[in-house]
Amino acid sequence: MRNTFHKDFRLQGNAFKSVEELLLFSKSISMDVAQFLENWFNESTIIEVKTSGSTGTPKLIQLQKKHMINSAKATGEFFNLFENTTALLCISVNFIAGKMMLVRAITLGWQIDVMEPSSGPLKHIEKEYDFSAMVPLQVTNSLQNIHKIKKLIVGGGVVSNDLLLKIQQLKTKLFATYGMTETVTHIAIKKLNNFDSVISSAVEKSHYKTLPNIKISTDARGCLIIDAPKICDEKIVTNDLVELLSESEFNWLGRFDTVINSGGIKLIPEQIEEKLSEVIKQRFFVAGIPDAILGEKLILVVEGIENDNLFENIKNMEFFSKYEMPKELFFVNSFLETDTQKINRKETLKLLKNIY
Repeated sequence: MRNTFHKDFRLQGNAFKSVEELLLFSKSISMDVAQFLENWFNESTIIEVKTSGSTGTPKLIQLQKKHMINSAKATGEFFNLFENTTALLCISVNFIAGKMMLVRAITLGWQIDVMEPSSGPLKHIEKEYDFSAMVPLQVTNSLQNIHKIKKLIVGGGVVSNDLLLKIQQLKTKLFATYGMTETVTHIAIKKLNNFDSVISSAVEKSHYKTLPNIKISTDARGCLIIDAPKICDEKIVTNDLVELLSESEFNWLGRFDTVINSGGIKLIPEQIEEKLSEVIKQRFFVAGIPDAILGEKLILVVEGIENDNLFENIKNMEFFSKYEMPKELFFVNSFLETDTQKINRKETLKLLKNIY
């Protein structure tokens, strides 16, 4: 059966009498938007979506349209965003996060405006919106205008401690998302600001809460297993190390496949990076490279010009164990990125091949 759209759905302020009228109008906005809508409203029951490539080579996977609709309904229920919600789409529709913004609007009857993705999407926006989705860089560049969005989900990268501090006093309600293409975007949400208690401890205690109809557990490695029959036909076993707090709550610790075994000590890069973000303001990451004595040694890779004082600043940090101290420091002029502007760690490390 062919999909249709909610009677209250609006695109760039326009209502439509038919799918054909909507498809014709969408071509005036963006060929990417038009292409997705054509695929959405055709007779097929599936949509092909490209993965982000942040944890491997990007690939095309097939998602059931009914699962995408169920995901949209779960988001609407979680955030209380139903008919006539105003939404801004300012991320690429070539990936699942952007596609799902359109699906939510079509399914739930939102009034959505689409704009060309940019690093500062609110710079020339005068309207106010109930809901939007951004990556951390867009949030960082939009702080002066972020009040134009009432509720904002942030995905596609880790929110740094520096950014967390800057968003605490904002009226906008910000949330981090956990999910992947295979789970039709997010399956869990974490509050990032508007806490009642002391800021630092409140952020620390904030954790992911699953959307409706999601069950979670862990495997022998401590990695998250997602059981979500309304959006996935099979259980998904992830490589994400988590701490389960309840049947619907968890803390994300890091990636199992990035754990560094250095001299028998297991180091989780994401936890070390969270600590380092207190003294490093530009983009950076830690990684393990082969070492004859330790097996793997921890290195720090920083984007930008060399800073001779950085190592000393790290050594003076509190709550930083000697095992977490990088053995070597490298600077790279510009990090290589995936199609979704995430740091491509594997390819960036190849730039160092003549150094170590």
